[in-house]
Amino acid sequence: MNNRAALILLGVVIAALGISAIRPTSSFIWFLETVPVMIGVVLILATWRRFPLTPLLCWLIAFHSLILILGGHYTYAHVPLGNWLRDVLALDRNPYDRIGHFAQGFVPAILTREILLRTSPLRPGKWLSFLVVCVCLAFSAFYELAEWWAALGSDEGPDFVSSQGDIWDAQWDMFTALLGAMLALILLSRLHDRQLEQLKPA
Repeated sequence: MNNRAALILLGVVIAALGISAIRPTSSFIWFLETVPVMIGVVLILATWRRFPLTPLLCWLIAFHSLILILGGHYTYAHVPLGNWLRDVLALDRNPYDRIGHFAQGFVPAILTREILLRTSPLRPGKWLSFLVVCVCLAFSAFYELAEWWAALGSDEGPDFVSSQGDIWDAQWDMFTALLGAMLALILLSRLHDRQLEQLKPA
């Protein structure tokens, strides 16, 4: 991805982040949900010159950032898009957090794949796919632990965890992340390989 296109995507994400900070449902939850976006922006800016990302990964990261930002503004259990899906699909709960955790597997799968292919001896194949899925599932489990830790001792903890009364919420979150990671590898690996080949001369 050329620098101009990357800057446009970055500008969209930063603008959305700024807008989401205006009167969020909870400033505490907004910060917790959007801090990964802030960290990601800093890391990408710090490493872009020596480690520019493929266009596919840039678009995925931007889209995932917008999912996190929207969830942070409303809290995941109250995102209007999720309420609409709940009503249309006759669901028992707002499914927006499931969308977020699906993306938590889908996008990191391509990120992990890109890092491993560019910095390790691994090549496309079954072992690479297996390790990518393992990393994504481990990250999802770690995130569940981080949610639990951040929610301890806070009155807003349940809204941050967004379990909505489901005792199996953590397991469902990890399962949807696992599905997201596997689907990303199935659908995008070939496109990702082509873009990595184009990136090599640079």
